[in-house]
Amino acid sequence: MSSVQILLLGAIAGSTIFIGLPVGRMQSVSPTVKSFLSAGAVGILLFLLWDVLSAAVEPVEGALKAGHDGRFFGLGALLALGFGVGLLSLELYDGWLTRRRNRALLGPGAASMAEFELERHVVTMSPSRWLAIFIATGIGLHNFSEGLAIGQSAARDELSLALVLIIGFGLHNATEGFGIVAPLAGDKDPPSWGFLGMLGVIGGAPTFVGTLVGQTWTSEALSVAFLALAAGSILYVVVELIAICRRFASKELVLAGILVGLFVGFATDFILVAAGA
Repeated sequence: MSSVQILLLGAIAGSTIFIGLPVGRMQSVSPTVKSFLSAGAVGILLFLLWDVLSAAVEPVEGALKAGHDGRFFGLGALLALGFGVGLLSLELYDGWLTRRRNRALLGPGAASMAEFELERHVVTMSPSRWLAIFIATGIGLHNFSEGLAIGQSAARDELSLALVLIIGFGLHNATEGFGIVAPLAGDKDPPSWGFLGMLGVIGGAPTFVGTLVGQTWTSEALSVAFLALAAGSILYVVVELIAICRRFASKELVLAGILVGLFVGFATDFILVAAGA
């Protein structure tokens, strides 16, 4: 199988994230149902958090068991730094965005009207839309690492494994699309198809990019760094989503939604395992 064919299949695996995105345009959804959907997204994200942390920690533990102290400390530092940056950078960005939003609502001041209109459009998006962007960003980092796995398998001529990974990740990404847009379902103003398309590109395109990088350059350190970034980003989003869910639904309903999401996440993982990945 040629490199072009592998890249094409990697792009297909990433594009399945678009399957779940139309859920974001659902109308007449009650706050309770929306909270349940968001809680389901939390369950999926919790599974992804476990998945990416397991993959990130594995090479660090391997270096420790092998007695490679230098490699262990290097990978461990990358893991800690990547996780911290992924978690705290989104919080810092959210705080900056809130300040910009408040300033934009006060008026253009000395800025040109064109600049003001652009800034107001960006910073006054609803919190649910920004949360969807944050979710897509965390999932995009995760999908980049999945693309690395596909590309590196192909680079080692393990084509059967690469094909299994493409099929499995494609199935997995379909559920991730729902996780991205769950907070948008039932919004007063439904997101445009263009906005949903942007979310799909943020979350899905990194699979193709990771496949491209993985085929040309294999790096354990790069994989650990991106997995750690993804884990930190996903944890931030989980905390935000849970806080929102608890405002509109009972603890029992939120826990039930999280449980359903976890079941969906692990079910797709078990399919991968059964397929031999």
